[in-house]
Amino acid sequence: MTIYALSSGPGISGISVIRVSGKETKNIISKLTNGAFPAPRVATLKKINKINTNELIDEAIIIWFPGPQSYTGEDMAEFHVHGSRSVVEAIHQSISEIENCRLAEPGEFTKIAFQNGKINLLKAESVADLISSETEIQRRQAIKIMSGKHSEIYTSWRKNLLKILSNIEAKIDFPDEDLPNDILNGIKTESEKIKTEIKNALNDQKVGERIREGFKIAIVGPSNAGKSSLLNYLSKREVAIVSETAGTTRDVIETHLKIDGLPVILSDTAGIRESKDEIEKKGIKLSLKKADNADLNIVVIEPKSAYFTGFLKDLISDKSILVVNKSDLGINNILSEFTKYNPIFISIKNEKNIEQLINEIKNKLKNKFINSENILITRERHRHHLEKCVLHLDKFQQKNDENNFDLAAEDLRLATRHLGMIVGKVDVEEILGSIFSDFCIGK
Repeated sequence: MTIYALSSGPGISGISVIRVSGKETKNIISKLTNGAFPAPRVATLKKINKINTNELIDEAIIIWFPGPQSYTGEDMAEFHVHGSRSVVEAIHQSISEIENCRLAEPGEFTKIAFQNGKINLLKAESVADLISSETEIQRRQAIKIMSGKHSEIYTSWRKNLLKILSNIEAKIDFPDEDLPNDILNGIKTESEKIKTEIKNALNDQKVGERIREGFKIAIVGPSNAGKSSLLNYLSKREVAIVSETAGTTRDVIETHLKIDGLPVILSDTAGIRESKDEIEKKGIKLSLKKADNADLNIVVIEPKSAYFTGFLKDLISDKSILVVNKSDLGINNILSEFTKYNPIFISIKNEKNIEQLINEIKNKLKNKFINSENILITRERHRHHLEKCVLHLDKFQQKNDENNFDLAAEDLRLATRHLGMIVGKVDVEEILGSIFSDFCIGK
């Protein structure tokens, strides 16, 4: 089937781009336009008519990309039309009347590009990440993956494991032949080296995922301390209901924002206190869970509730910032008790020391997470396959040491397969290719 869809954002704009890909692309251009057919990869101004009529829809730029030299690897075209909903709908309607043409599904152009070998899975994911990026750091991370450096690392690990596997396969196929000592030592050294490198990549505090999804910050503390007011202030809008009545917030309220270019998911939670209300108790339980899973906790208290008992005391850790709100009411009675926690005394009402708090949030996030330019893992999917790879490499080394080559080879195959799944390439024929290229079997 030939697919088509609006590739630029919906709504009114100066320009809208409609993309078409498939065998009928050339036919679509011919049926919607008159005159000479556009030259490949040359922006050509054409009048677009409704199919089978001379009724003009728009005058637009058409770019014709013959396959396989196109994004999808198929015949492809782009219609750069005026950004009117009626223009886009009229062109879509005309294309739909052509046989074997249908509206594309979400991500289908990139999916076809992957299936045709134009990009690997990592690059396909990076395209989606780049489109959805909202901050500079997210854009840079997506671009870095698109450059192919991540793919090169995964491919290198996989290639070296295939080399080891070819040696093991040779030993299985020719059990009476002993492998040279340098090959045996190389199997052990190289597999250990790859395993160590993968473990180092896994030991990254999940920075890549946090950049992509947003750093999680939970605002926690007792009731009526000003948590919702702080959420609204940092968000610059009324996200949460603010009331003098304690226990107003029963559920977790989240908002996405940028702090110094860092993507942040900021959560307002239910006030932590003793309660007999079942709904409030569930909200408090959610608050504690959110605090436990957060990258950073802002613990908000006020002078008259400045005490630490039970779970409130447990919230103070190296991933916490202690904030004393309503400092305009007086802080003399709590200064000595809280000095060791380095609290920040603020007043949301008077906008006092808020900038100091924001700077502390920036420093906490940057010092804890943005400490490396060599971030390799950006999705949970990558991490899962790397963890499985390490697991099977451990099993491989154990069985290889026991000269149990059949089972060792299977674990190595599984380790290799998990690396292949990251970039979307799993091909057992590569093992055979490695055997024939590196061994003179039948010599």
